[in-house]
Amino acid sequence: MRINALVLASLLSLAGCAATPPASPSVHWISVQDLQSSLSGAAPMAVGFDIDDTVLFSSACFYYGQQKYSPGSADYLHNPAFWQETNGGCDRYSLPKQAAREVIELHKQRGDRIYFITGRPHTEGEQLTAILASTFGIRDMQPVVFTSGPEKARFIHDRGLKVYYGDSDSDITSAQSAGARPIRIMRAANSTLQPLPDNGALGEEVLVDSTH
Repeated sequence: MRINALVLASLLSLAGCAATPPASPSVHWISVQDLQSSLSGAAPMAVGFDIDDTVLFSSACFYYGQQKYSPGSADYLHNPAFWQETNGGCDRYSLPKQAAREVIELHKQRGDRIYFITGRPHTEGEQLTAILASTFGIRDMQPVVFTSGPEKARFIHDRGLKVYYGDSDSDITSAQSAGARPIRIMRAANSTLQPLPDNGALGEEVLVDSTH
């Protein structure tokens, strides 16, 4: 897979300097320390994370895919070749979000079982599971769950997740429908996924300083 180095460099250099997305006036902000306190004394549990814009700033892969498969349109998102290439290793070039590192480390120290659930479609030979395990140092790595769409309630429920983290409204509503605690990790303003969500608008907790 060949990815234009200039495209990657320009996108990745912006990841750490994006402005904070909009938020509702009465946002329920939560810090990693608040999260740790709220889980204190609770037995080890299963928790879940969305991937794109939640634990990885993966816009470089999506921008590259658009330029290669459908310049100027979103048709590339319906192209199996794009997903084969993206799941097959492009995320080596995705930036792990620092906020996600801190939250994942907290859950690792608690002994929680960690799942990653993405709306991407599954492709043969996917390397995303191995990349996430290596990036976040997860030993008991569960295979990434590919849902092929934004609705994740069934997948959250079936795995008994108590907490689910995501950047999209569909992540929050899926967690709420499944009876899990939804926590928003904010999407960077320079993400290829636009428009930005209204953080806190669904009554969920929002992790502070989590755009990067």
